[in-house]
Amino acid sequence: MNERMDNNRIIIFDTTLRDGEQSPGASMNLEEKLRVAALLEEMGVDVIEAGFPIASNGDFEAVSQIAATVTRSTVCGLARATKGDIERCAEAVRAAPLKRIHTFISTSPLHMKFKLQMAPERVLEAVTDSVTFARSLVDDVEWSAEDGSRSEHDFLCRCVEAAIKAGARTINIPDTVGYAIPDEYGALIAMLVARVPNIDQAILSVHCHNDLGLAVANSLAAVQSGARQVECTINGLGERAGNAAMEEIVMGLRTRADRLPYQTGVKTELITRASRLVSTITGISVQPNKAIVGKNAFAHESGIHQDGMLKHAQTYEIMTPESVGLHKSTLVLGKHSGRAAFKSKLKDLGYGLGDNAVEDAFRRFKDLADRKKDVFDEDIVALIDDSGETVSQRIRFLSLEVLCGSRQPPNAELELEIDGQTGKVKATGDGPVDAIFHAIRALFPHDAALQLFQVHAVTEGTDAQAEVTVRLEENGKTVTGQGADTDTLVAAARAYVNALNKLLVKREKTPPQAMTA
Repeated sequence: MNERMDNNRIIIFDTTLRDGEQSPGASMNLEEKLRVAALLEEMGVDVIEAGFPIASNGDFEAVSQIAATVTRSTVCGLARATKGDIERCAEAVRAAPLKRIHTFISTSPLHMKFKLQMAPERVLEAVTDSVTFARSLVDDVEWSAEDGSRSEHDFLCRCVEAAIKAGARTINIPDTVGYAIPDEYGALIAMLVARVPNIDQAILSVHCHNDLGLAVANSLAAVQSGARQVECTINGLGERAGNAAMEEIVMGLRTRADRLPYQTGVKTELITRASRLVSTITGISVQPNKAIVGKNAFAHESGIHQDGMLKHAQTYEIMTPESVGLHKSTLVLGKHSGRAAFKSKLKDLGYGLGDNAVEDAFRRFKDLADRKKDVFDEDIVALIDDSGETVSQRIRFLSLEVLCGSRQPPNAELELEIDGQTGKVKATGDGPVDAIFHAIRALFPHDAALQLFQVHAVTEGTDAQAEVTVRLEENGKTVTGQGADTDTLVAAARAYVNALNKLLVKREKTPPQAMTA
């Protein structure tokens, strides 16, 4: 690989589809994972960790499908240090032109004693056995020392040396519980570079969690000490406080090249689009003041700041909005716009859709333009993201009429098509949304509990499209549905129906185990 020969090249390993999905409520279906993987590949991400194949048939299928469709990025699967895990992982990534098995075992005294209940020498033996077996199945093997930042240095060095000797060409030292601080973590990586005799035969990788808010800082400190792969996720998604945010890692390297003279292969202009896609799919909103991709990241309200910006943008902006794909919304499309103009706008926004998808999106755009006076770029992005969902639809939204106000209880009349049969019902509730959801339950009885109802206005103005997110939970299975419409109540109904359709698919699958690295 060229990356191995270029000491200034940082390999970006994205684990949004594996570690990111372990974030409560962030579960994605196959179609959603494929959409995210396709965009990660388009961005130029080097390695896509697509899942944990042994966890469930659904995870295995997702990794297999991604392996069969991604051609330019390495497709990676996670496996514990067991023969069954590694065999399942090898089968899942088999179709990928560039494939990797990522196997791991804990190396800290705390984890070895209480989690593994294994003596250090047995763990060391398992490192050699697992990497040797994985290397017999694929050429590209990564080994991780789970809880590496809390491991004893002597033992960690022995494990790293053994893993490289057994054939691992990437060595990952995770800060699994987000315990490290930058100078300490940087020193750990420097120690390995200095002490492990065969370290020159492998790339050092880091995987930092954000429990103390230091994941990105720790990752960059590790890069300065010799790490050349960073494991991260879109929007910093991940279990507990999340992982190092890919957008922050990439833009940190790009913006501070004077102190961090390293490059990545990521097309930064696609960062905002990736952030919005992952947020829409998972239903996990990005906080307004989030670095790089937050709504306020390039907003200036202070009079002093505004004055400086008017005189020279760099007074208060260290990077341009365009560098991360954030463009000023423009009013260039309306109900009289044709297909050619619409296709050109899609291209400008970074979408490469097939003819059928364009036709469907154009029809939805025309419907939107008839209802909304001004169509913004953000409206089109929401429209495309909403129409991208192709989950099997046993339940289809047909129509909704809601009567509400201060003089009578809210009343919703809803019409759905369920397994090809049309049904209509009226229901009341404590508010119009509650009435709609009661109507859905009346037409399609179920025991799923509503965990989240969230409304987001795509643009400003009273005619803005509403993006609604609904999260349902049933017997430990969690799904997130989305719906977009200029009518918030219609969007709510669509989102709930979307979540139910996902739940019906998920009922057939075994819930994945929560694994870490």
